[in-house]
Amino acid sequence: MAFFVLLAIVVAALVISYALMPKPKQPKPPAVQDLDNPTAEAGREIPVVFGTITVKALNVLDFTDKSIHSYEIKA
Repeated sequence: MAFFVLLAIVVAALVISYALMPKPKQPKPPAVQDLDNPTAEAGREIPVVFGTITVKALNVLDFTDKSIHSYEIKA
């Protein structure tokens, strides 16, 4: 009988600690205007990426429309 009482206390403590745990805040997405404009320069190195990485210094020939478009699709 004492085992079940202690088990109930432990489960209640776990539920209370989970409910009182601070929730992580969601990071805000960067604004489209904050993005760096890529440039095209002769002789500039082209990065080779393996895995997941953020490449800020791109070497491209065309960069257009810096805006966000949202579409609604009815399924």
